[in-house]
Amino acid sequence: MHSVSENLRRFSELSGRLIAWLTLPMVLGTFVVVVLRYVFDLGWIWMQESIVWMHAAVFMLAAAHTLNRDEHVRVDVLYRGMRPERKALVNLAGTVLFLLPMAVFLVVTSYDYVVVSWQIGESSREAGGLPFPFVPLLKSVIPATAIMLIAQGVASAIDDALVLAGKAPPRAPAGAPAGEGP
Repeated sequence: MHSVSENLRRFSELSGRLIAWLTLPMVLGTFVVVVLRYVFDLGWIWMQESIVWMHAAVFMLAAAHTLNRDEHVRVDVLYRGMRPERKALVNLAGTVLFLLPMAVFLVVTSYDYVVVSWQIGESSREAGGLPFPFVPLLKSVIPATAIMLIAQGVASAIDDALVLAGKAPPRAPAGAPAGEGP
């Protein structure tokens, strides 16, 4: 089970590092849009849409990576003072009761939304916006995000179950310096 968890975590880490590279064209694109608009009085809707859509893709597709690094939003008032075993129990309960059902719900409910978008060859509603297949690609990010969260949730649940069973030490967050644990 530990190797399954490690492989899923490696996938989350790799995907997060790859997705992070979308921030570079986002910044460069924003710079170009500003220069074109304010220096040359030019602008293209497709370019502005592409920046917004890259932002959406980065935000959604990096969610599993963020969870893997234990950098997601958490009400830390009680959690930070808990023993590692108690933290594992809270994390496992949160994953099983909230994360996994929500992610499965997203996959199920977004399926038709994405399929119809591909079937009709949907393009931007804006004149001069991004053409097909960009809208269906962006919509496909929704179930992809949910699937990546499911994979990371399973990895986290395995790790937490192993900690609770006494078969593994508490895992330090992926971004933590060596020797720094939860």
